[in-house]
Amino acid sequence: MTTVAIVGAGPGLGLATARRFGVAGHSVALISRGAEHLDGLAAELGRDGIQARGFTADVLDPASLIAALETAADTLGPVEVLQYSPVPRRDFMKPVLDTHASDLDAPLAFSVKGPVTCVNAVLPGMRALGRGTLLFVNGGSAVRPHPERAGTSIAFAAESAYARMLHDTLAPENIHAAQLIIPGAIRPDAEHSSPDVLAQRLYDMHTDRTSFRHYAEPLSD
Repeated sequence: MTTVAIVGAGPGLGLATARRFGVAGHSVALISRGAEHLDGLAAELGRDGIQARGFTADVLDPASLIAALETAADTLGPVEVLQYSPVPRRDFMKPVLDTHASDLDAPLAFSVKGPVTCVNAVLPGMRALGRGTLLFVNGGSAVRPHPERAGTSIAFAAESAYARMLHDTLAPENIHAAQLIIPGAIRPDAEHSSPDVLAQRLYDMHTDRTSFRHYAEPLSD
């Protein structure tokens, strides 16, 4: 059995994605800062017959990310699918003219150093398997910068560039990198952006290993 590792796992998209991949036969590694809510999510998945465990890590702490992913692989099986989808902090979203160089340290660590750390941690295992999927989830500012949310706009654009380079470079090794852009809020009643619909979309991106960028719904003007 191989593992799907969800970095930034929570009760919305993270849980829905975990359930979708778990039903398909993957074990699930839930990674986030909150140990208590991870235990609850893992228990809920366990009631559905899905093997799941929580691993505590902070995306701003590379050592904790590496430890979580390595322990997950040792405990549950090699990581075949990595999903990077933590929710940015609100203080990353200052207006552009109020943003100073130091204000970018945390957003870039969150959206660039975090993904790079995770990919480097799981890539050897994917190469050993001969396959793998790297899924990056971002908001609309990744492709349409917003002057009121400068930190995430800059950091998401950098993450997008990194993910695109992975897509182009790793394809010959049967390792597929793809990005899902979610322009608006994730809501249970949303036609295209509910957790369950998005989870199915991410699973389809894993199985249909073609294009790099996907949109949950069209960007508004």
